[in-house]
Amino acid sequence: MKLYIPVASGVEASVKRQLRQLGYGDCPALSGRICLEGGWQDVARLNVCLRAGERVLIGVGEFPSPDFDALFDGVSALPWEEYLSPHSRILMDGKCVKSNLMAVKATGGVVKKAIAERLMKKFGVRTLDERGERTVVGVYLCENTAYLTLDTSGDGLHKRGYRVRTYDAPLRETTAAAMIESSFFRGGKPFADLFCGSGTLPVEAALYMRNIAPGIARQFDFTRWKCTPPGVLWAAREEARDLENREPLPPLFASDISEKAIGIARFHAARAGVEGDIVFQTQDMRRFRSPESFGVILSNPPYGERMGDADLMGLYRDFGKVFRSLRDWSCYFLSAYEGAERAFGGRADKKRHLWNARLACTCLLYTSPSPRDMRRS
Repeated sequence: MKLYIPVASGVEASVKRQLRQLGYGDCPALSGRICLEGGWQDVARLNVCLRAGERVLIGVGEFPSPDFDALFDGVSALPWEEYLSPHSRILMDGKCVKSNLMAVKATGGVVKKAIAERLMKKFGVRTLDERGERTVVGVYLCENTAYLTLDTSGDGLHKRGYRVRTYDAPLRETTAAAMIESSFFRGGKPFADLFCGSGTLPVEAALYMRNIAPGIARQFDFTRWKCTPPGVLWAAREEARDLENREPLPPLFASDISEKAIGIARFHAARAGVEGDIVFQTQDMRRFRSPESFGVILSNPPYGERMGDADLMGLYRDFGKVFRSLRDWSCYFLSAYEGAERAFGGRADKKRHLWNARLACTCLLYTSPSPRDMRRS
């Protein structure tokens, strides 16, 4: 089967690295989706193990679609009966880019009608009751070519299952995972999040260091489909559990000035099974000190969505001072505040633009000297 993994803008490289680590080689990216070949076991593995991908889609077919007649005929020719039953509850998801057909709702209506007529003909029924398993059909029209997919994930892969309590401006789990994967947080390095909020970054860091698959405890739509071979999700979970790291971890520290936030973060860490790996503390970030060497600060500091602009410059200036007081640490933080780099002080060694939910943000990376360079000095 052809599989597609939609990714948020700015995290494509991170997802591609994850796919290489899972043994899928160098997978091409096209229009915000990463493409690869695989079977049902791969569908299960990707849903269970991917940290930064948004969903796992099965490609049902693609064809030229300059008008509604071509769209209807193309959809009607695809083997929907191999995936759907007369009882499937079909939901539509669509996007149109640079095509003659730009009305997403009308396009979805045509696609669903074509699918329904084919299913009724193939199964010999007059109606589809749609009382069964949920199946989201995607139609993506790009430059007059239609791509038809089935969403195997159901809820987005950012919904790990541990984050159930809300706090101000939460960081999306897949975005946090991409930040961790693309930072210098590796091996035995200490970790600190000085604005931990509801705990997404430290929890994702602990899952990453423990090699705990982010989707190991949740359910997916494809397991309810009659076409899915039995046992594939169980096998993917067992494989993931065998690869978990049960050795002691380096120090993982998480703090926030809000006692409420720390309570929520600790609760989420417990739900994720990593509370014992993280030291939580209610503390102003200006008080952070560490005896550890070559650590990494990974944070999502406040920006305009969470506090007034008048206070932002001072907060980022003080954040920069804390970082520079740690002689051999690195810092990687996400912000939508346009003055973040200037206020933090010094030009970032690397910048990456990405979206957190619907907000355009920038990741700024400040590196430290390597341990070898420090020894030489």
